[in-house]
Amino acid sequence: MVDLKAVIRELALEMGFDIVGVASADEFHDEEVAAVNRIRQGLMDGLPWFTEERVRRASNIHGLLPGAQSIISVGISYMVKDDDLEGPEGRPIGRIARYARGKDYHKFMKSRLQEMVLILSDRISRHVRGRIFVDDGPMLDRAAAVRGGLGWYGKNTNILSSSHGSWILLGEIITDLELEPDRRVLKSCGTCNICIEACPTQAIIAPYVLDNTRCISYLTIENRGVIPLEFRSHMSDWVFGCDICQEVCPVNLKASHSREVSFYGDNRSVAIVDLIELLGMTENDFHSRFAGTPVMRAKRVGMQRNACVALGNLGDVVAVPALIRILDKGDLMVRQHAAWAPLEALMPWLHCVGQCWSRLFQKYWVRLVAPYL
Repeated sequence: MVDLKAVIRELALEMGFDIVGVASADEFHDEEVAAVNRIRQGLMDGLPWFTEERVRRASNIHGLLPGAQSIISVGISYMVKDDDLEGPEGRPIGRIARYARGKDYHKFMKSRLQEMVLILSDRISRHVRGRIFVDDGPMLDRAAAVRGGLGWYGKNTNILSSSHGSWILLGEIITDLELEPDRRVLKSCGTCNICIEACPTQAIIAPYVLDNTRCISYLTIENRGVIPLEFRSHMSDWVFGCDICQEVCPVNLKASHSREVSFYGDNRSVAIVDLIELLGMTENDFHSRFAGTPVMRAKRVGMQRNACVALGNLGDVVAVPALIRILDKGDLMVRQHAAWAPLEALMPWLHCVGQCWSRLFQKYWVRLVAPYL
C-alpha cells in the first residue's frame, strides 16, 4: 500500500519547499469569527478586498473545492543573509522587506504547486483534483499552516516554524485526497513580548492582534494615499514592507537559511535601493528595475512617496536638491511628502543652529544689554 503522505512530503522537498504538512478540510469556524471581528473593529481598514464575505468563503473549504478531503500546506524559506547589502558610498539607501528582494514568490510557488499536483497524480496513478493558493484568493493561509502542523501563531500574527522561524512563505493545495492530518505544534511565544515592544508604530496593539492601519508594511505597500504624519518619523528608512518584528524575534535567531535560488545572486535585484535614484525614475525606469518582483505592487508613485519619507528620516542633506526637484515636477502625492522630507532632514541642523543662537543670546544679553535696563 502506497504511503500517500510520505510521497507528498518527498515530492514537496523535491519541488524546493522546506516544510510541508497536512490539515483536514473542516471548516475554519473559530478563525472565521476572529477575522470577522477584526474587520468590524476596523483593524483591517485600508484593505477593501478583505471583506466579511471573503472570510466566510475562505472558511468553507468544501465551497472552494467540492469533495475536498485535505489541505496540503507548504512553506518555503526566504531567509537570506544581508552580508552583501552595501550601497554606493555617500548615497542614502532604503530598506526592502526580505521577502521582496528577489523574484515574486506568488508566481514561482504557484507554478511549482501546479506541477506538484501533476507529478503526484502520475506517481500514485490517479487523477488528483486540487485548488491552489499562494497568499491570494479566499484562503486562510496561516490557519491552514497551523492546523497542518507547520508552526504556531506568533504574537505579531506571523506563523513561527521550529526550523525556519517566521521567514517562510505559505502555499496550499486543497485536494480530494483523503490524508491523515498532522498534529498541531504545541508551542507558543509564552511571556515573550519583544516583537510588540519593538514595533515603532505600535501596530501590534495586543498579543496576536495587529492594527493593519498602523503597520509599516501596510503604509508602504497597500496604502495608496497620504501616509499620516503621526507615523512618518517612525518609519525609518523602510520603503517597502518592514521586518522589525521578525528581526527581533528570538525564534528567528536560530532560523535556517533559505536554499531557494530565487532569493540569491542576480535575482536579488532590489536588495539595495538608492533613494535619490528612485526619486528620479520614470515609469519605464521603474518597470525596468522592479519588473518581476513584489515591489511592483507599491507602484512608482507609492515607492517615490516612501522614498521621501525615508530621506526625511535619514536626515541626509545630500538628498535635499532631489527633494526640491520633485516639488516642481513630481506627482501631487509625492510632492506632499517631498515638502515634509527636507524639514525633517534639516531639523537636526536647525536645532543645532537654534541652540547656538540661544547660547549667544543668553551670553551677550546678560553681558551687554541687561545691565542697561
